Amino acid sequence: MNRRRKKKSRKWMLIFPLILILLFAGFYYAKQQGMVGKRTYTKIAAEPVKKRTIIETVAASGKLYPETEVKVTPDVSGEIIYLNVVEGDSVRQGELIARIQPDLQESLVEQAEAAVNTAKSNIKNLEARVSQVDIQIEKARVDYNRTKKLFDEEVISLVELQNAEAALRNLEAEKVASIKSIEGAVFNVESAEAGFRESKKNLAKTNIYAPISGIVSTINVEKGERVVGTSQFEGTEMMRISNYSNFEVQVEVSENDIIKVKEGDTAIVEIDAYFDREFLGVVKQISNAQAGGALASLSTDQVTNYTVKIILLQSSYKDLMDKARNSFIFRPGMSASVEIQTKKLNGVLTVPIQSVTIRQLADSLKKDENQEEMLEVVFVYNEGKVEQRTVKTAEQDDTYILISEGLENGEEIVNAPYRAISKQLKHDMEVEKVEKKDLFKDNK
Repeated sequence: MNRRRKKKSRKWMLIFPLILILLFAGFYYAKQQGMVGKRTYTKIAAEPVKKRTIIETVAASGKLYPETEVKVTPDVSGEIIYLNVVEGDSVRQGELIARIQPDLQESLVEQAEAAVNTAKSNIKNLEARVSQVDIQIEKARVDYNRTKKLFDEEVISLVELQNAEAALRNLEAEKVASIKSIEGAVFNVESAEAGFRESKKNLAKTNIYAPISGIVSTINVEKGERVVGTSQFEGTEMMRISNYSNFEVQVEVSENDIIKVKEGDTAIVEIDAYFDREFLGVVKQISNAQAGGALASLSTDQVTNYTVKIILLQSSYKDLMDKARNSFIFRPGMSASVEIQTKKLNGVLTVPIQSVTIRQLADSLKKDENQEEMLEVVFVYNEGKVEQRTVKTAEQDDTYILISEGLENGEEIVNAPYRAISKQLKHDMEVEKVEKKDLFKDNK
């Protein structure tokens, strides 16, 4: 007996919950259909279709950099014997900031000067030789004339006349050669003088001056270090001087969006260090080469990006500059995000983005039973029901999307809740329109 009772008890424990579920489901269905209590409808919120201004944007992120930043590299190699700046120092264009040991360059200047003097001395020797040859030519010409007279008088032989003539001709040829040598020596002097000037310039280059006015943002060397000049390989980057008066944001824009961006576009810039405000910028330059150079193409699954430079307008942070005075309001490398305004459309018909969804065409609207095309639709509210309406969309911003076809100005469209718009609502379905704040309140 006890076993039978236990079996019946277990049986009821399994059946009873199922009965409760069925009763609850039946009650819910009856209530929805209005058989029990007040019938409930899907709650929706709606708003009228309006004409608005659409600003299409391209979002990107990047870093803040000075608009002008110059790398300082020496022209000559040697040891740094003088370093007059540290990071953060303000310098003026033409100010002496470093000096390289000049001993080697001084020696080269002395050698070049000696080469010039030697070349000039050679010219003087050649000119003196020409003067000597002129005297010898005069004497040889006198000897030749005397010999020719004696030959005409048949006093001497033809051989003696020919020897006198040959001596004259040799001296004349030697004079021509000396004159040509002088011309060559002049070129040697010019070459030596050019080398002398170059060596003096190199000596002057041991003094390194600030190429621009600005702030020393980076120093990579110390006094006593040896540096390589740009005449040899790439040269040592000693420091960087930046102009902190103007800053730019460098961002990477994907290949899908870069075709929308053009120089002169307005950009809204948010800098992480100033999270509570926005700055105004203008697109200054769009790179034609992909960001990262040739190495970026080695990864086949990576989206191609292009660097866009956006200059910050001082007018948008003038108040910060006035407060900061001598301190810096921006620093290189600060993180920033931008929204580049690529297109502005005034007075166009728009709806909230969440009002548009992708749905299959309602059966009652199909022209063909086999039609299964997925379309962009909205739900138009009218006297307690919603109508599924096919629309065509175009540009959009963060909140609204342009409707180019399918709606009229002033029609009410469902704008919430999104779950109902995307899945629950159907064509010609009865709904309850409420304020958006009342959407999720329990029915009483």
